Amino acid sequence: MENNFKQIEAPKRNLPRDVFLHLLVIVTLYWSAVSFITLCWQYINYFFPDALTYGYEYMGFAGPIRFAVSSLIIVFPIFILISWFLNKIYAKETEVRESKIRKWLIYLTLFVAALVIIGDLIFVINTFLGGEIKARFILKALSVLLVTGAIFGYYLDDVRRSVASKSAKYFAWVTSAVILAVVVGAFFIVGSPMKARLAQFDQQRVNDLQNLQYQVVNYWQKKGELPKTVSDLNDSISGYFVPNDPESNQPYEYIIKDSVNLTFELCAVFNLDNNLNSNIRNQKSVPVPAMYPGEMPQNWNHGTGRVCFERIIDKQLYPPYPPLNWEK
Repeated sequence: MENNFKQIEAPKRNLPRDVFLHLLVIVTLYWSAVSFITLCWQYINYFFPDALTYGYEYMGFAGPIRFAVSSLIIVFPIFILISWFLNKIYAKETEVRESKIRKWLIYLTLFVAALVIIGDLIFVINTFLGGEIKARFILKALSVLLVTGAIFGYYLDDVRRSVASKSAKYFAWVTSAVILAVVVGAFFIVGSPMKARLAQFDQQRVNDLQNLQYQVVNYWQKKGELPKTVSDLNDSISGYFVPNDPESNQPYEYIIKDSVNLTFELCAVFNLDNNLNSNIRNQKSVPVPAMYPGEMPQNWNHGTGRVCFERIIDKQLYPPYPPLNWEK
């Protein structure tokens, strides 16, 4: 009698554990998929630039690449580890594989993947009929279709099985190899962390020179002449003081070329060459887009080492301010 009770006794279940693990594996799956697609899209933006959006792509693709790479380095291994751990649990506790939380989450994943695939195909056909098909668009749509299609096909097959497929291990290895290759390739585009830090120093130099340029123009408009030295721009009332180079702490160079024609130069020593945007803009003479709304486009392209930017103040665009009349 006692043996019969042991035979019909239900195996122990840890439902909170099941919910936690299955939710974590699905969330990390979604996060990894979105990060991988984002990385693919930034690859496409880099190798197939659009002339209409060159400004955003040159200054904006590095950030999404870094975030996508960071996410894949952390999130995807967690997804693989939790999936492996769940498979170990399935082997010991077969009822966990048939749990409702797992079924619901898998069918939710299938539902989301199906919607993305349908929407992607509709968008492709709609764009094709509009005559706007381009290589970059086809590649982006194809990347979404391949990723969501792989997820849909794998989980549709998995949910039908009572035991895990033997090919799941090979699928995990192939997926890991592809993501590793894409992540490693991203470092050749955005560079190493040290290079990113050097680029941040250069960007700060450009920002400082932009502020200096504004102060020089403002000085001319107020006093009708160029400042003799860069220290003339210091103003204790407004709180502006001329910054130094953020890395060397040396002052920036300010050179008056022609005081009559209001020509001057601002110089700094840069770490990197930002003219690598030639694959996005074939002409180095094209002005760099404005950093802020309403700002006029300016050319701040620079090479490595000491670079000077010559500026000429247009008296019609920046006329002197009229003198204040203090007489009553």
